[in-house]
Amino acid sequence: MISRSLGPEFGGAVGLCFYLGTTFAGAMYILGTIEILLTYISPNAAIFPIEQDDPQAMLNNMRIYGTCIIAMMAIVVFVGVKYVNKLALVFLACVILSIMAIYAGVIKSAFDPPDFPMCLLGNRVLAKRNLEICAKYISNNTINEALWNKFCITTNESTTCDPYFMANNITEIQGIPGVASGVLLDNLWSAYSQKGSIIERNQTSSVAGEGQKTYSQHYVLTDIMTYFTMLVGIYFPSVTGIMAGSNRSGDLKDAQKSIPFGTILAIATTSFIYLSCVVLFGACIEGALLRDKFGEAVSGQLVIGTLAWPSPWVIVIGSFFSTCGAGLQSLTGAPRLLQAIARDGIVPFLQVFGHGKANGEPTWALLLTAGICEIGILIASLDSVAPILSMFFLMCYMFVNLACALQTLLRTPNWRPRFKYYHWTLSFVGMSLCLALMFICSWYYALVAMLIAGCIYKYIEYRGAEKEWGDGIRGLSLNAARYALLRVEHGATHTKNWRPQILVLVNLDSEQNVKHPRLLSLTTQLKAGKGLTIVGSVLQGTFLDKHVEAQKGEENIKALMTTEKTKGFCQLVVSPSVRDGISHLIQSAGLGAMKHNTVLMAWPHSWKQPTDPYSWKTFVGGFCLLFYCILSLEPKRFRIS
Repeated sequence: MISRSLGPEFGGAVGLCFYLGTTFAGAMYILGTIEILLTYISPNAAIFPIEQDDPQAMLNNMRIYGTCIIAMMAIVVFVGVKYVNKLALVFLACVILSIMAIYAGVIKSAFDPPDFPMCLLGNRVLAKRNLEICAKYISNNTINEALWNKFCITTNESTTCDPYFMANNITEIQGIPGVASGVLLDNLWSAYSQKGSIIERNQTSSVAGEGQKTYSQHYVLTDIMTYFTMLVGIYFPSVTGIMAGSNRSGDLKDAQKSIPFGTILAIATTSFIYLSCVVLFGACIEGALLRDKFGEAVSGQLVIGTLAWPSPWVIVIGSFFSTCGAGLQSLTGAPRLLQAIARDGIVPFLQVFGHGKANGEPTWALLLTAGICEIGILIASLDSVAPILSMFFLMCYMFVNLACALQTLLRTPNWRPRFKYYHWTLSFVGMSLCLALMFICSWYYALVAMLIAGCIYKYIEYRGAEKEWGDGIRGLSLNAARYALLRVEHGATHTKNWRPQILVLVNLDSEQNVKHPRLLSLTTQLKAGKGLTIVGSVLQGTFLDKHVEAQKGEENIKALMTTEKTKGFCQLVVSPSVRDGISHLIQSAGLGAMKHNTVLMAWPHSWKQPTDPYSWKTFVGGFCLLFYCILSLEPKRFRIS
């Protein structure tokens, strides 16, 4: 669609960006699968022991497991996509059950919230590692050694404790107080933080003590800097499935009816689920616990799993299979997208990926997709991979909106949208929002994505696309040219705006090659890239007899213009008489105000030779015609050279 609307250069660039986005989405889903596996299902399966002081251990585990999982998924896709389609229903069922379990848990929390305590020192959230009792003293003034050993250093002579620990009390609160607790009002406002800062509960008072930043390893810390635009970039991949119906339009019985209805219904359903979950989580869960990414305040338990009913394993297993299924779908769809781009022939070096198995399965494209997906696996951080694919998807959606708006404004005959609520302003607003979101999420990722798309665009433009479908950009150029010609048609040309607009008359030999190629070199030097150039020639005869020679001569003239770097137009005339042909060119070459005001021709080299007694007559006749035009037709337009 984009290639046919904006041209193959834009189509190839955006198509490859969409392919890269789909591929990196597969990497993100695989990383999510591994994180669920190692964090909640089987922490003992970690090859590198996961410790609080060594965040690289988790990343290394994700790299190793991710490489293994992507290899297995590639084998499954290679064996047959029909197995992936059969598993899709299982994955969908897991997602639906997980959503239903969350809503059921929210309802249950209104009258029976789960027992989910978290420990605070002052207003700071404590990491619940090896901490059984949330109190300084157990009973009869017996100290809680597990807690005191975290904040106090005992030597032979004395004991030194953290001043903040001594000045504040230990309190235990419920991490999930329930939907009827009124915690929603406390969570209405944003609470962004810097990387490595201590998570605090603003509703709890505390006494600031000296040295309060010490012993920070015993608190729950934020692992990344949080701000609105960064969170938008992380959230956006969850809503990138709106093109699924359009991508499968060939399988729909009535695509024109099903795509708008299905897309709008899907957006409405997912938007309701996402927004309602955000509100319900804020109404049920403490804000400090919501900002605890890995659940360190509750011994690493899955918070949403604890909220869900009847069991946390519904969420764990559902999340695991849904991310695994999404990764398989990405590895299934991305190679087919690359294969379609390769078969279109708009990117020459990708043609090898258009081949596959006998049944059409994209084998080579699958190998390249798995290799690019491995790059995302090696990055290993979900927070770093998510903005990358957000940029590629946003760029694709931006150009889809631009294509729709452009087709409507140009009134392209084959563009007839039947959706009665469609208007081109909606597409323009969507395009503007996509562009704004790209820079809001991450301006440097946006620049990198645009640079990649620009390089692909220039490559396709340089190599030349093999397919030409007629695009909206060319139509826009024609409309702009028509508008400009009509604007300059009326009124005399001012001296300041005068440019040498040259009609170059060249002779062709028997092989239809230009006899005096240096004439175009002189033209280029005279013009210095300004004004209009028309290279004309005359073939003697009739068009029915000379149409092949005329076509060959025009191609040779254009090739010579490219060699001599002469920018302009070529016009070749077939006439029974050379003098009549020259007369026709001088009188009618050009369009509107874009007509020649200078005629340049070569001196006849054989004017003294008896073998060609008429060459000088043709030359003199051309001059006579030119003088006649100067004196009687448009005396202010012509110059002689």
